[in-house]
Amino acid sequence: MKDRAALLPILGEVFRTHGYEGASLALITEATGLGKGSLYHFFPGGKKQMAEEVLAEIDGWFEANIFAPLRDPSDPRIAIAAMLSGVDDYFRSGHRVCLVGVIALGHARDEFAVQVNDYFARWQDSLAVALRCCGLSAVVARRRAEDAVLSIQGALVLARARGDSAVFTRTLSELKTRLLAA
Repeated sequence: MKDRAALLPILGEVFRTHGYEGASLALITEATGLGKGSLYHFFPGGKKQMAEEVLAEIDGWFEANIFAPLRDPSDPRIAIAAMLSGVDDYFRSGHRVCLVGVIALGHARDEFAVQVNDYFARWQDSLAVALRCCGLSAVVARRRAEDAVLSIQGALVLARARGDSAVFTRTLSELKTRLLAA
């Protein structure tokens, strides 16, 4: 029997592929190899609990690998480069959609509004901190951070829609220059 931690990445991929609404119990049982009883043993709150825990896992990864390093004032330029590299790795160079974005665009958005808003707000706020440490004004830093998150998310959507991951790779490459421009 799998443990809860091993199930979260599998569940995440089911939600990424089918959205929260489309992730039926049949699809979840097929992907995990577990029956309904076992799934409810691990997640008594059902599909909603599964999604909450997957979102919490994603949030934890981004907090440790992206957000916290951006808030560290020791070397903001390295933190920004690491953010872009980490985002490229996490989204598999544009081949993996953003589950938080999928939920934000779906009918379940309101159910997960706090988690979705918090994820995007902390990303933007953390990046703005790094940009401020690079000498940008608060207004410019905030605007560039917003543009960066927008560009990354938009590039993921466009790469997926066009079947062209180079869109994502190009965006990340150009973003570093745009973020740190005088």
